Amino acid sequence: MKNNHFYKIWKKVPVDYYQKGIKSNVLQRMWHKHKIKTAKKLMNNLTFNKCLDVGCASGYMISEIAKDFPKKEFWGIDAYDKAIGYAKKRYKNIQFKIAFAEKLPFQEDSFDLVICYETIEHVLNPKQTLKEMERILSNDGTVLLAMDSGNLLFRIIWFIWEKTKGSVWNGAHLNPFHHKVLELLIRKSGFKIERKNFTHFGLEIVFVLSKNRENDSNHLKSSNIL
Repeated sequence: MKNNHFYKIWKKVPVDYYQKGIKSNVLQRMWHKHKIKTAKKLMNNLTFNKCLDVGCASGYMISEIAKDFPKKEFWGIDAYDKAIGYAKKRYKNIQFKIAFAEKLPFQEDSFDLVICYETIEHVLNPKQTLKEMERILSNDGTVLLAMDSGNLLFRIIWFIWEKTKGSVWNGAHLNPFHHKVLELLIRKSGFKIERKNFTHFGLEIVFVLSKNRENDSNHLKSSNIL
């Protein structure tokens, strides 16, 4: 794993990057707090018992979500072993595993909720990652898939961020999708898009997905959660 291109990028990122960044950087705090608030809002409208966070890093987001759903079971996977080691020590109420998103170590229909926030742009094989999430999802389950929208404003902001405070992320976006390209890939991966929400003033998009049982062209809803 340590010779993997993914690992070479991630080892530049401190394992407690999110925990410290949210405390010390107002922009990071605003971005991630709003991201988590939006995820909780969507989850409040779902029925689920077992949730997996694909690309959980050091567990900050899933730990914050778990606080609002104390009776639910939460898991997290990430390929960065040091981040998972940190998460295991800090968040005892959540199960963590070292794994690539392209090869999830779970049986079919293992989870009725899968969240994948700002991860799909970092994986080596986005198509395989989507197929794996579809495989482990129960028939009536839901996937919340979020990524930056890839619009011009975001690309400008990200370029500046990589050159300044976020220099550890330089080269980390292996798949800098525009949201329309990601949407096409989702549709080819066995999912139905129930709705899509633009958040952070259009800089991020969240897809709400279910297993595809019929053509969803007449059912797509679009909205904005600012």
